[in-house]
Amino acid sequence: IASIKPKVTTRTDLSLLLECLKFQMKCPDLQKQALLAIHSICEKREDNVDLLREMGGVAFVYNLSKASIVRSDVKETALFTLGTLAEANVYCKNSLCRKETFEDLAGFLMKEDIPLTQKRVSVYLLSVLVANNKSGQTLGQTTGCLDILLQLFRTTSPVSTEATLRAANATQTYQLWASVSSALCGCVNNPQNEDGQRICVAAFPIIKVWLQQIALPRSEIFQPICSFIAMTVANNSCVQESFSASGGLDTLTLALVRLASVADTSLLSCQLSVTISKTLSACITDNSSLASGLAQYGVVSHLFFLLTSPHLHPEDRLSVLLTLGHCTESSGKTAQ
Repeated sequence: IASIKPKVTTRTDLSLLLECLKFQMKCPDLQKQALLAIHSICEKREDNVDLLREMGGVAFVYNLSKASIVRSDVKETALFTLGTLAEANVYCKNSLCRKETFEDLAGFLMKEDIPLTQKRVSVYLLSVLVANNKSGQTLGQTTGCLDILLQLFRTTSPVSTEATLRAANATQTYQLWASVSSALCGCVNNPQNEDGQRICVAAFPIIKVWLQQIALPRSEIFQPICSFIAMTVANNSCVQESFSASGGLDTLTLALVRLASVADTSLLSCQLSVTISKTLSACITDNSSLASGLAQYGVVSHLFFLLTSPHLHPEDRLSVLLTLGHCTESSGKTAQ
C-alpha cells in the first residue's frame, strides 16, 4: 500500500495539472506554472511520464506547443517540457518521433519573428529526438531540419557574428549556437549516420575560417566546433578527406601547435590542446595518408611537449597518446 500511494498521488497531481492546462487558456501564467510543475514531476522519471502518456498529457502538451492562440512563452515552456519528457522516457520519445513533429520544429526554426529562446527550446527538443535514434536522424534529414540546423550553425556563430556579441541578446545567440552544435552532433553520430555526415561537409569551409579567426583561447567556442568536427568525420574516410581538402585539417593542426606550445604555462591552452588533439585523432584515424601529411607541422614533438605539461590531467594523457600513435603509425614511418 505504501508503494501504491505515491503513484496514486502523482496521478492525481498530473491530472490536476492537465486540467489547469486545458481550462486556463486565458491565463498563460498559470499554464506556464502547470507546465513547469509537470516538468518537475516527470524529469528523469520514466514511470511518471508513462502516467502522463496514459492520460493523453503528452499529446496535449504537444498540441499546446503549436497552437496559434497560445502565448509565445507558453509555447517555449511546452517545447521545453516535451524535451524533458522525451529524454526521460523512450516510449514518449518514439511517440513524438514522427514526420509531423519534425516539420513543426522546422517551421519554428525557419521563422525570423520568433524569440531566440523559442528557437533554442525547439533545437533542444530536436536534439533529444535524434539522439541515439536512427529513425530520428533520418527524419531530421528528410524534413529539412538538418539543413536548417547547418544554416543556424553558420549564422549564429559567435565567431562570424562579432556585432551580435555586442548586442543585448549576445548570450541567447551563443546559447542557441551551442545547442545547434549539440543537435548536429546527434544527427551524425551515436549511431553513426553517413548520410548526415556527408551533408555536414558543407560546413567545413566556414569552420576553417572560424579556426583561423579565433585569436585567443576560447573554450566556449573551440569545444562546440571540435565536437562537431569529431562527430562528422568519425569512422568516415570520405568525410575525413573532405575536411582535409577544405583546409580544415591543416588549420586545426596549426591551432594545436600554437596552443600546445604554451600548454606548460597556461591551463586553458593545455585543456584546449587536449580537445583539439582528440579532434585531430578522429580526423586521421585509419587514414595513414592524412596522418603522414601532418609531419610538416612537427605535431609529434608538440604532443610530447603537451604530455609534459603540469596542467595535463592524468585522464587526458591516454587520449594524447592515442593521437601520437595515429601520427606515428602511418606508412610505417614516424612523423617528425
